[in-house]
Amino acid sequence: MQHLETYRIFNGEQQIWQHFSDSLNCEMKFAIYLPNIAKNSTAKNQKLPVLYWLSGLTCTEQNFITKSGYQRYADEHNVIVVAPDTSPRGEGVADDTAYDLGQGAGFYLNATQGEWASHYQMYDYIATELPTLINEHFPTNGKQSIFGHSMGGHGALTIAFKNLEHYQSVSAFSPIVAPTQVAWGQKAFLAYLAYLGDDKQAWADYDSVALLEKHHIEIKQKNLPILIEQGDKDEFLHTQLKPELFCQMADKLGVSYQFDLQAGFDHSYYFIASFIGKHIAFHAKYLK
Repeated sequence: MQHLETYRIFNGEQQIWQHFSDSLNCEMKFAIYLPNIAKNSTAKNQKLPVLYWLSGLTCTEQNFITKSGYQRYADEHNVIVVAPDTSPRGEGVADDTAYDLGQGAGFYLNATQGEWASHYQMYDYIATELPTLINEHFPTNGKQSIFGHSMGGHGALTIAFKNLEHYQSVSAFSPIVAPTQVAWGQKAFLAYLAYLGDDKQAWADYDSVALLEKHHIEIKQKNLPILIEQGDKDEFLHTQLKPELFCQMADKLGVSYQFDLQAGFDHSYYFIASFIGKHIAFHAKYLK
C-alpha cells in the first residue's frame, strides 16, 4: 500500500492511498479522513468507527473529499471516513465512451459478463476487501456504517441490506433505489450482469427495493437505521431515482426508515454539502 497525499484539515488529516486490489485486478485509490484523536500520539490505543462513502457516476475518490465539507463533522464526531473510487481503473480495464457505463460507473456490483467480469467486482471490493485493508492499517474499532450518493446511494443500500451483520446504519443522498426499473440501472445491468437481461434474479440482487422485500424480516429484527435524503428539484427524481418505490415497499412491509424531501435542492454536491453534517451525526449516533 502506497501513501500518496496528506492534508491537514480542521483537527485531522485527509489522506490518499493507493494499493493493488485483488478483487478488481488493478491499482486503486481511496481517500481516508483520520480525526485528530486517531493521530494523537498520546492516544495510541484509541480506536474509532469507520463510515464508508460511495460516490456516484463519473466520480473518483476526490469528489466527495473536495466538495462536501464532511471533514468538519467527521472530526467533531470522531469518525474515520473512507471514500473509495467508483470503479476499477487503468489502461487494461474495460471502458465505454458513455458516462454511465465503464470506468466511473462500477455500480457496486460483481460483473459476470464478457470483458467486464475480469475487473468489475466492486461489490466484493467494498463489502470485503477494502474494510479488511482499512482495519489492518488504521486504528478502527470494528464498527462501521455506510452511505453514498446516487449510484453510491444504490450501492450503500444494497451492500447494507446484504451484510446486515457488518453495518450499524445506512443512509443515502438521491439514491437509485430500483435500478432494475430505470434506464441507468438497466443499461449497466444488461452489460455487467446479462447481455440479454434474462437473469432477473441476478438483477434483483443489486436492487434495494427487491432486497428490501427479500430481507425485510432480518432488517426489522436488526432494526437497521435507514435515512434517505432527496431534493425535490433533482433533475433525475422522476426518471432515474423514484424514491417512492422504496417508500411504498418499506411501508408495505413495515420496515422503519426516514425519508426527508428537501425543498429546492437538486442532484449536486451543493445538496450533499447542505446535509452532510446531519448524516454524519446520524451515523455517529449508532456507531457509538
